[in-house]
Amino acid sequence: MSKLYEALAEAFLTEGVDTQFVLMGDGNMHWSTAFARLPGVQTVHVRHEHCAVAAATAYNIATGKIAAASVTCGPGLTQLMTALPAAVRAHLPMVVFAGEAPINAKFYNQYIDQAPLVTATGAHYIAAHSVPRMMEHVREAFHVAKYGRRPVVLGIPYDLQKVEHTSSQPYETSAMYYPKVGRIHPDPAIVAEAVERLKAAKRPIILGGRGVLRAGAREAVLRLADRCGAVLAHTLPARGLFDDHEFAIGCAGSYITTLGMELFQSADVVLAVGTSLSYYVGGGHYFAKACTIQVDDAPRGLRDGQKAADIYVKSDGFVGVEAILVGLDQALGPGKPTAAEIRTKALAHRIATEPPDSMPFEIEPGLLDPRKAIAALDAVIPKDWDIVTGSGHQAYFNAQMRGRPAERFTTVREFGAVGNGLSYALGVAAARKQGREGELVLFEGDGGLLFHIQELETVRRHGMRMLICVMNDGGYGSEFHKLRADGIDDSLAIFGRPAFENIARGFGLRGAELRDISAIPKLFADFCAQGESEVWNIQISDKVTAPAIRQTIKRGHGKM
Repeated sequence: MSKLYEALAEAFLTEGVDTQFVLMGDGNMHWSTAFARLPGVQTVHVRHEHCAVAAATAYNIATGKIAAASVTCGPGLTQLMTALPAAVRAHLPMVVFAGEAPINAKFYNQYIDQAPLVTATGAHYIAAHSVPRMMEHVREAFHVAKYGRRPVVLGIPYDLQKVEHTSSQPYETSAMYYPKVGRIHPDPAIVAEAVERLKAAKRPIILGGRGVLRAGAREAVLRLADRCGAVLAHTLPARGLFDDHEFAIGCAGSYITTLGMELFQSADVVLAVGTSLSYYVGGGHYFAKACTIQVDDAPRGLRDGQKAADIYVKSDGFVGVEAILVGLDQALGPGKPTAAEIRTKALAHRIATEPPDSMPFEIEPGLLDPRKAIAALDAVIPKDWDIVTGSGHQAYFNAQMRGRPAERFTTVREFGAVGNGLSYALGVAAARKQGREGELVLFEGDGGLLFHIQELETVRRHGMRMLICVMNDGGYGSEFHKLRADGIDDSLAIFGRPAFENIARGFGLRGAELRDISAIPKLFADFCAQGESEVWNIQISDKVTAPAIRQTIKRGHGKM
């Protein structure tokens, strides 16, 4: 007869989980050990509970498969309060196996009421206190995670996990209870309204988000853009979505290019597919003059305190786009052009040749312009490598790398938390060990990497292979640029320039300092020729301010 924790491990495997990210403690050690012994399971032991959840988040982005994170009770659970809301706001599913204090031991000093903490983040909490209903609790956890697209924490008291499992019934997966409703089709009257707008638009832009990938709608969106003469843009999480098209202008929103801002401000129609149109993407300062059409299966009229769109096509992304295509042909006749005039040879040339940002800055001797450093790295890193990015000021620059598929880009910015880049890289590296091909590069700031620098030991211990590019400006860039703009002493945001190459060596990895762009091709060739992970300490100027920060300063620090 098996123990309950063994049956729970088998249930997770039956649900399709093949990877767990774990920090072991009393409350999860029996389950985690049992799960690790099952065939085909990969276990990544991290050094901080936050990193377990963040890595599982990135694993889902990289593979589309649900991952499991596992932490102990009490202080193990409280460490998740930043990673969980990031996954919630990005609508990324996972199941966290969390211990709870023993249900029959009131003296247990790690006891805390875990449910309110988790629900405050927006995640779903299941207090699994019924042994006869334990498998129902597991099934509910996966059902909510997979089909509600949100993280779920399954809390199971430590002592209950060790009771005998007496049920002989086979585990029924959450998939058995998923209603097969098919794709959502739009209202023809709303489609006709959208068609009329696109038919008459002279300067249309189509904006795609990560939902385009989930709906399998990329090719349909490209056909629609060509049909209505629109230029194409993407949100940051879907970076690279349309980069192979000559009229793709890159990121919208906070990380927009100079040319992109010019085009959005002159747009008369913006059609958004698979994006929620948050303030950072659809704020009025980006395309205030345009009629906004949103194609979404669950549109929200009010988003971040503002009207999200003017026309809402409630539909699956693929079906909605196809319906608009059909509507254009019916309204105009097959092949007859719309009124669009935004696509020109001159614009195509500008897209191909203009830098994302050409603001001049004086660069100190021995330091690099981050824009030029990223351009040089973009030139040598193969286009099919995975790119993972952290947050903070440095993130604008690597967001401008072009010609890379959106499926190979991983970031989560919805909660605005810095310090996650290395954890996300762990998740993508674990995906590679489960069959995902290619190599991995992480871009992170100096402050962001130091949040969880201990995970370099995890990289080394698990034999993960990655190139870590630290964009080192000597402090917290977003803060010291804003302080300087206000004429306030910035010294509390300046921390010096840590020798990350030496820190890397201390963890058993390779390291190099980079102050000369011309050295990049040889350094990269050396990295490719050996099998170890490597940290590059890229010394960048703290004088170069990203356009996103310049916009924030211009509008006031409360907005971005």
